[in-house]
Amino acid sequence: MSNVRLLTQPLTFTEQSMVKNRIFKSAMSEQLGDKNYAPTEQLVHLYRVWAQGGTGLLVTGNVMVDRTALGEPKNVVLDKDADLTMFSEWATAGTEQNTQLWMQLNHPGKQTPKFLSEEPVAPSAVPLAKALQSSFNTPRALTESEIFDIVERFAVAAERAKEAGFSGVQIHGAHGYLVSQFLSPHHNRREDNWGGSLENRMRFVREIYQAIRKRVGEDFPIGIKLNSADFQKGGFAEEDSIVVMKTLQDDGIDLIEISGGNYENPSMMNGKTSVKGPKTQGEQSKADKQQTPKASTVAREAYFLEYAEKAQQVLTIPLVVTGGFRSAPAMEQALQSKATDMIGIARPLAVNPRLSQQLIDDENHRMRLKPLTTGVKALDFASMLNITWYEQQLKLIGHGKATKPNMSTWLSVFRTFAGMGRAAFKKRRA
Repeated sequence: MSNVRLLTQPLTFTEQSMVKNRIFKSAMSEQLGDKNYAPTEQLVHLYRVWAQGGTGLLVTGNVMVDRTALGEPKNVVLDKDADLTMFSEWATAGTEQNTQLWMQLNHPGKQTPKFLSEEPVAPSAVPLAKALQSSFNTPRALTESEIFDIVERFAVAAERAKEAGFSGVQIHGAHGYLVSQFLSPHHNRREDNWGGSLENRMRFVREIYQAIRKRVGEDFPIGIKLNSADFQKGGFAEEDSIVVMKTLQDDGIDLIEISGGNYENPSMMNGKTSVKGPKTQGEQSKADKQQTPKASTVAREAYFLEYAEKAQQVLTIPLVVTGGFRSAPAMEQALQSKATDMIGIARPLAVNPRLSQQLIDDENHRMRLKPLTTGVKALDFASMLNITWYEQQLKLIGHGKATKPNMSTWLSVFRTFAGMGRAAFKKRRA
């Protein structure tokens, strides 16, 4: 292993864009938009704290490109009608200390809950899994003119993000949202030029990239977050994912972040595939065995490193692996092995916003995240504990308060109830 710590080294994206180190804050939904879907002062302060905490590149939580298509109730939306005042403040705060701030752009497609959308849209009229249909309506298939309209919305949002002062943008093409839906043969059953072959299924994301590039120019970085796979029968597979990456690289995209899963099989939540719906005791035992990470994954910490090594065989642009990293030695080993070019971390930064500087200062630094459970699985699920507990940490930072790494899960559930009442338990996510 080289004596040079790659974690602390800069990385170039374009001739005009270089990040100061290899630590990449992956997107987390902050739920800190106001009633008009604009950034709040709390969101601005959150990113100022992160920018002062040593991270090289910060990626925002998913900013929606259409205010009529929200993934969650307090999303931020950037469209042609948005006032850029608070976006500019957000960009200024998030780029302090030579930090890069990229805006993640997203459209939820059918992954928008019933209380937000009576008629969601998708590539095809394919509902989510049966266990989710009580909370998510069956979508209708997009018309071709609507597809082009959404492409244009991505381009407008990217252009306005650049105008506001953001350092780059990331297309959200993972976790079962609209771009991911188009890529998946399970969700995309169209018989026109937008479906069928992989070439057709990736037309949507290529059109988005090309439309953004025309608006922002060659030197403004554009990245994408892609699934390594959906981990779903008939879904987006690893082989398809690598072809999409290579194609987007040839088109000119600047950076790729890999993750995995979707609402029906949310591997991005814990690095495991999962089976939704009721199970017998035998089925649950089998599922638990399937979900147990391999020893090699545990040792290397990150969930998608083996896949990343395959992807690196065809990639020359920077690759980011997100999910599972908890120690400086494992991060450095992943970089030295050339499995990844940047280290993606998310939830650890919600608990310790200055973690990046600690990783830079101490080559042996480690952190742990405690398992979150009240001991009552139904309550954990109903309160979306693995999401809301971290959202509450982000809210504390946004209000200028210290995080509470040992905050009681019962207190978190109570605050979820108290803050939003019954609406808190309407499913925003699976």
